[in-house]
Amino acid sequence: MKVQVLQHVPFEGLGSIADWLSKRRASVQFTRFYQSPVLPDLRSVDFVIAMGGPMSVNDEREFPWLKAEKAFIKEAVRRGLPVLGVCLGAQLIASALGARVFANAHREIGWFPIQSVNGNTGAFRFPEQTTVFHWHGETFDLPPGALHLARSSGCEHQAFQVGASALGLQFHLETTPESADQIIRHCRDDLVPGEYVQSEDELLAVADEAYRGINRLMDEVLSYLTIKWC
Repeated sequence: MKVQVLQHVPFEGLGSIADWLSKRRASVQFTRFYQSPVLPDLRSVDFVIAMGGPMSVNDEREFPWLKAEKAFIKEAVRRGLPVLGVCLGAQLIASALGARVFANAHREIGWFPIQSVNGNTGAFRFPEQTTVFHWHGETFDLPPGALHLARSSGCEHQAFQVGASALGLQFHLETTPESADQIIRHCRDDLVPGEYVQSEDELLAVADEAYRGINRLMDEVLSYLTIKWC
């Protein structure tokens, strides 16, 4: 399995996804936009993973590579390749497919529950309710034809699916204690008190099982998207 990771900042890497890929002996290549915005030929790619980042998908003037990245993602979805978008990555999928990305009513940072949106036959099913790690201030409309998979009190569109193999997750199931520490170190300025913003102490106070739980759910997402290779 040839995996192309789209990474936007050095402190938002694969987290637990790296272990899942390693166990399956996947060939993993990176486009690190903060170093060189070079994208491969999609004919050499089996799976696209778009990670998070503090920029907006609307910041094309400041980050001109966003336009090419969206075109790359749109073509990957059109070809039916497995595509996973995490936080900014989910917003990129939405934008690439013609949906609006905009400021959410609430900044959502911390460990908060999401609720499954039931009734989507043939789509990935999240637990009825589960607590996950969030770090975002923007949201999106659902792309045309997308299935709504999850919501939260602070954000209606938490997850969606397009076709059989493209998933956008507004939240971070890949988070480990190490990656949580990294994002806190680099994005402390986001921790402005709010209804859905936890303090640094609250963010780090969770038990190890909280990380293991979301990582197991990420494993399920990855297996669902790549069933033909697993």
